[in-house]
Amino acid sequence: MDFEDSPAEAAFRKEARAWLGRNAPLAARTDGPRAMFTSRGAADLPEARRFQQLLADARLTAITWPKEYGGRGGTVLEQVIFEEEAAPYDLPTSIFMVGMGLAGPTIIAHGTGEQKRRFLGPMLRGEEVWCQLFSEPGAGSDLAGMRTRAVRDGDTWVVSGQKVWNSGAQYSGWGIMPVRTDPDQPKHRGISYFLVDMGTPGIDVRPLRQMTGDAHFCEVFLDEVPIPAENLLGELNGGWAVTQTTLMNERMMIGGGGMGIDPAWLIELARGMSRGTGAASTDPLVRQQLADVYIRVELIRYLRFRTLTALGRGEVPGPEGSIIKLAMGQLLKRVGDLSLGIQGPNGAMLNGSAPAGGAWQLSFLASPSIRIAGGSDEIQRNIIGERVLGLPREPDPNRQLPFAQYASA
Repeated sequence: MDFEDSPAEAAFRKEARAWLGRNAPLAARTDGPRAMFTSRGAADLPEARRFQQLLADARLTAITWPKEYGGRGGTVLEQVIFEEEAAPYDLPTSIFMVGMGLAGPTIIAHGTGEQKRRFLGPMLRGEEVWCQLFSEPGAGSDLAGMRTRAVRDGDTWVVSGQKVWNSGAQYSGWGIMPVRTDPDQPKHRGISYFLVDMGTPGIDVRPLRQMTGDAHFCEVFLDEVPIPAENLLGELNGGWAVTQTTLMNERMMIGGGGMGIDPAWLIELARGMSRGTGAASTDPLVRQQLADVYIRVELIRYLRFRTLTALGRGEVPGPEGSIIKLAMGQLLKRVGDLSLGIQGPNGAMLNGSAPAGGAWQLSFLASPSIRIAGGSDEIQRNIIGERVLGLPREPDPNRQLPFAQYASA
């Protein structure tokens, strides 16, 4: 990969930097990691929509999307350049992450012309917020074991079941949802993928309080929810391939750019504690751990370049997304442990009196979720073992059996 900007890329970088300087000065990070671990909610929607519309007007969102759907029709490298220039800012648009990062690319890859025209424009402009309805109480790591069922009734599919760990479902207007449409097929083949209006009768959204104190995740109950047949995305009973498109984008999104982690924040934290209650910045073990974080951030950055190079050549990324996602989960655990260790007794505080207003405490509490979301560490290791190392597939005696044959047991 050529790390130097071409003349066209240098011009785009200048454009992006100037636009951000004019439109996002109030969003500049001033408190280190807090923005990274604070979830946005319904109260943030008006400002998020205003800023998303500005991005859409400037064609600085959905940079790689086709122009006919409101994108820029740009290159993957231009998308990277914008992300690099936006890194110093806490942009208010993370609330649209599921739509722009997951639903949008999946609709572009598998949707009909009418579905693209209907959904991509409002998504891009921030008019509609999307959530992801994937995991179930008995189908998390083994997502293909989902039991939420859709039954055809004329021009409608009637869905019943339960989904869980659904980010932002309480304020989302639409959802992406794979469900079982043919239980007589093996579990990976009887799944179909739907676009769901979250205002449909029969949908009950219940926020879940996390140990961070936030209620970002939800559980969603579906009781005979009618979904129009035209909201089927992709082929009937071919939803596992559509689901994989979403998951690939999710892994890339979770691992992309190191999630904004800047080792300088940890270094400053260590120096600050040295001036106060200890000598953290001169402790050889702490210095070694700081160097380890820096190295891991750089490794993830270069792994991402490798994936982006494949995308820039028009290739479909392979297991790199799983490698990045696995490395990201491990990095966040190390960052959480180290930040609290540096603070000593102060690390037990989760309030404004702690360094960075308790942001590092939030990072420590939030880090386990990253090792589960988007496919657990164990799932990523299976993918890497099978697709990179050539190891035998994880044993699954039910893989080829009709789902109904063993699901009722």
